[in-house]
Amino acid sequence: MANVTLRNVRKTYTGGFEAIKGVNVDVGDGQFCVLVGPSGCGKSTLLRMVAGLETVTGGEIDIGGRVVNQVEPADRDIAMVFQNYALYPHMSVFNNMAYGLRNRGMKEAEVKTRVEEAARVLELAPMLERKPRQLSGGQRQRVAMGRAIVRQPKVFLFDEPLSNLDAKLRIAMRVEIRKLQRRLNTTSIYVTHDQLEAMTLADILVVMNGGQVEQIGNPLAIYEKPATTFVASFIGAPPMNLMSTRTEEIKSQLGGSAGDAGILGIRPEDFVITDQTPAGGVALPLTVEAIERVGAETFIYGSRAQDEQRVAATPGELPPGEVIVRIPGTEAPAIGQKIRVGAIRSKLHLFSGDGRSRIEA
Repeated sequence: MANVTLRNVRKTYTGGFEAIKGVNVDVGDGQFCVLVGPSGCGKSTLLRMVAGLETVTGGEIDIGGRVVNQVEPADRDIAMVFQNYALYPHMSVFNNMAYGLRNRGMKEAEVKTRVEEAARVLELAPMLERKPRQLSGGQRQRVAMGRAIVRQPKVFLFDEPLSNLDAKLRIAMRVEIRKLQRRLNTTSIYVTHDQLEAMTLADILVVMNGGQVEQIGNPLAIYEKPATTFVASFIGAPPMNLMSTRTEEIKSQLGGSAGDAGILGIRPEDFVITDQTPAGGVALPLTVEAIERVGAETFIYGSRAQDEQRVAATPGELPPGEVIVRIPGTEAPAIGQKIRVGAIRSKLHLFSGDGRSRIEA
């Protein structure tokens, strides 16, 4: 096991495109770090740099106290699980898992011991003689994970390993990966674009955007106190509602408490339907445009007045003027009905006008 430390890591491609713009991350021994962000944010490039599959333009990558910038991938003592299973179709499960060990000249008795132990942990023991075509998608992904586990590396790297699975299987495999990582206690770095996956897996969450780190920290701490409007709208489903504090409606309610803030954020679950403006909080009139009943909770999509346009945010942003309210149960107002929703002061998030910093009132 080992720490992984990235110090001002940069990646610039021919032509001057800077894909990674000075990233600093410290993953402690045995921790599970998740890199999350939209497509093109640089998370997979950063992971491949740790693996040695991409060269480092600047900065240092340190694994277990050793700078590995110039070290070949095979000598970094890491194991990687890719998005596609990359199994050899003509080989059995046992031979797929054993292949890398045999290539390193390991004795067959040790190979057998390691493969059988990994198969037991992954519940693959009854399938060791099967070929990949005889396995389900989830079973194939477990074989790919087993191939990494038998290496007994210092660091596991996961590059969107669940993206090819259906929704139900993704949930099951997500739980299995977390249980497995805790059992093995191996330092792990995991890349995903799925914020729910990131929130549930991570000890350390690294939110990336445009080749830079927007925020690093505990997943729940990031959810509760996003540092920027990008993080606020990317982490959380549905996204946080963001609106200007400069409109007369909101300015009059916030008064001087808004300070230098230019953007107000309120999460959908922090609204309640009410006739009163909460003390120190904010209330908004809405016209109900759509309703989504998803079982234990209901999403209300409401529109504000046309002159009260919402601040443009980030990928996944809501249409201008739209507000989402999440309420428990299935009871909801009728489409077209006018309602008033409010949020108390402690549930309000304030950001600078450019959305690049959080403002604590």
